[in-house]
Amino acid sequence: MGEAGPPGPVLDRDEADRALARLGAEHEAIETSLFALQDHAGRRLLEGARLTGATRERWAAAEQAITLLWSYFDAYTAALRTAREIRSRRKWPSREDLTQLTELLRGESVTVSPAAGAGAPPPALTGPAKLSEHFTLAALVERMNDLYASSLDMVVAADAVWSALPARIDMLAAELARTRRLAHSVGVRPGEHPSGDDLERITGALTRLREQVVSDPLTYWQKAQGSSAPGGGRPDTTAYDRQARALEEVRREIEAVLTVRQDAEARLGRLRDVLSRADRTLAEARSARGEVLAKIAASEVPAVSGPPIALQEQLATAADYRRHGQWHRLSPLLESLETKAEDELLRARESLTAVTAPLAVRAELRGRLDAYKAKVARLGFAEDPFLVERYDAARRMLWSAPCDLRVAEQAVLRYQRAAADVLSAPTDPRGES
Repeated sequence: MGEAGPPGPVLDRDEADRALARLGAEHEAIETSLFALQDHAGRRLLEGARLTGATRERWAAAEQAITLLWSYFDAYTAALRTAREIRSRRKWPSREDLTQLTELLRGESVTVSPAAGAGAPPPALTGPAKLSEHFTLAALVERMNDLYASSLDMVVAADAVWSALPARIDMLAAELARTRRLAHSVGVRPGEHPSGDDLERITGALTRLREQVVSDPLTYWQKAQGSSAPGGGRPDTTAYDRQARALEEVRREIEAVLTVRQDAEARLGRLRDVLSRADRTLAEARSARGEVLAKIAASEVPAVSGPPIALQEQLATAADYRRHGQWHRLSPLLESLETKAEDELLRARESLTAVTAPLAVRAELRGRLDAYKAKVARLGFAEDPFLVERYDAARRMLWSAPCDLRVAEQAVLRYQRAAADVLSAPTDPRGES
């Protein structure tokens, strides 16, 4: 900076006293803030940590900023001390005293030589290094506030990440260890089961994540949009959350395997029962097919397949897995078998229904014929020769073997029409038709 211009009108005694009181209060506030920054847990951690990446670069700049901040504060303290000494000379300051006070309190009276301290500030903070800089006390306060805010922001952000993420990662690692033990107990191991491979991957990812968080916490800091306050933001937990979700998925899979271990025998028993019912249904369908072929003529009767050998073999494999405690292999096999067994039982029932359909048609025709005969008898026409003839013809077809369903159905229809004609014919007053 160049030489300072005139500080303006000379202060009177009251103005000088008010300015000194204000600067003294600012000095006390700045000193309190600096000591708080010096004692901040985050700053102590940063000093002792082996930093990497963006955090190492920003901490190097912040350390220089803090050193420069103390240099500025020392210069501010010295200027304020000199001003107080001048004011304390006499109760009623002279014109010369007030002129000196005006120059100190309003002029560029503070000279700071950064190079004489612990080191020159980086260009990013103060521009190119200079032999000295000249400030008014107000400008120096503004400069210190800027340096303090940027340094505190960095310290608070690192401390917030360190306070939040490592502990959460450690808790997740403990849960991971419990899940690994559980997985081992049910035979889920890396290279043998996808969940075992996932656990290995999560273990490596968590180890790397913790190392990165400890050495480079600012990489995991998410600045609040539009925030200018120191520490305005929150730890970025995206990477942690991703591993937490992955572990939760694996844990659910392991618990599913545990459930298989607990109820495997009951599920195997249910499978045997379902497959046994399917076999019995198929046997019934084969027997019914022989009966249909013997009793029903001119009818398409579907073939009935035998019991599925593949399912029985898979069931035997599942039982073998249970005996040897291979729960991670038993779990998917049981799920597959349960679906296939239900499908097989449904297929057997559909086969039985399809095979016995002609018998059901014959039974329906028999029922319809007897229902019309009962109606005719109730109305007093049971002995009608024409109806008796038609009924006997239909009955012979339905109760003979093999029964031609198409011909029998026509005979039943002829009896129905004949009965309808008789029942609808007018009668004379003597009761004769």
